[in-house]
Amino acid sequence: MHYLSSLLGDLHTQVHALLPGVAHVDRLRHVQTSRFSETMGLTIMNAHQTSASFVMIRVTVWFFILLFCPGPLSAQLGTTPNIKHIVVGRCYNYITLVNPSSRHDCEDIWRHFEEAVVRQSSCNVRVEDYHPMFFAMPQTLPCDRFLFWSKTRVLMHSYAAVVGQFWTLEDTLVGYMFNDLIWCGQEEDSDFDFSSCPEWSACRNHPVYSLWRQASQNFAEMACGNITVLLNGSIVNAFNKKSMFGSVELDSLNPHRVDYVNIKVVTNLEGPIIESCGKGSIVDLIQILQSRGFRWTCTDDDQTLMILQCIQNPEQPSCQTCANSLRQKKSLTLE
Repeated sequence: MHYLSSLLGDLHTQVHALLPGVAHVDRLRHVQTSRFSETMGLTIMNAHQTSASFVMIRVTVWFFILLFCPGPLSAQLGTTPNIKHIVVGRCYNYITLVNPSSRHDCEDIWRHFEEAVVRQSSCNVRVEDYHPMFFAMPQTLPCDRFLFWSKTRVLMHSYAAVVGQFWTLEDTLVGYMFNDLIWCGQEEDSDFDFSSCPEWSACRNHPVYSLWRQASQNFAEMACGNITVLLNGSIVNAFNKKSMFGSVELDSLNPHRVDYVNIKVVTNLEGPIIESCGKGSIVDLIQILQSRGFRWTCTDDDQTLMILQCIQNPEQPSCQTCANSLRQKKSLTLE
């Protein structure tokens, strides 16, 4: 970004140097990418036709350079630096402080992870390649505490923290160790690729996707008792069949182990309200659950979820309504 700003600054200077004695200012329009539209402050001033044409040619050349030769701007992030120290350190933290009852060999887990990824093409790490690693880190979780989610990550973590009884995938050992990290290997190379890794969508056997796919499947297969699913009702396809929940976790739930699937649909305080328990893709989810023998509930207006959102944005009108309602309930209780 500093590189782009400097480049645009140089262009701005050249334009002004070429067009002395100008009076009118007009902003460049039709910037073709949102990334540039956020950073552009370039102005061009009217002058004689020949000078203006010359400047526009120079500007066009610069835009082609920026759009088609963006350098660092288009580069994908490589493997997270110091990934071994992060992963192994998180493992020791987990088995020592987060969940002291767990007994795992962190160095052994790392060895299996490394063997699955290095010396492999960045698009050729299958789910099966991680099986030895998962075999080295078995974990059982208590029933009635499984929380699944899709497109509600921030609120999900707040909800889990406040309620204090839920387990999410990120709370498991594998989720804790690899959350928010990037990695990929290099064919015929014994190290990770720290310069560039492909996006998930670039290949079916992406090393990061394959790990999370297996982790999600294991998490869902363990689910038992009453489970909760948190979905975003302010977007189209709150239940997305291509999401990790829709494509992996839902198919891995066992109706003989799960008593109830409790769906909670939450919308942004400012809206829009696009989907609900009776509208949109959530109806499709309910139909799938019914066809597979699951019992279910669905809630559109969970009070705890609304309060959590209002804590972050108390000035929203819906928060004032909620506060008044709570005051009335408290008053009735005291009476």
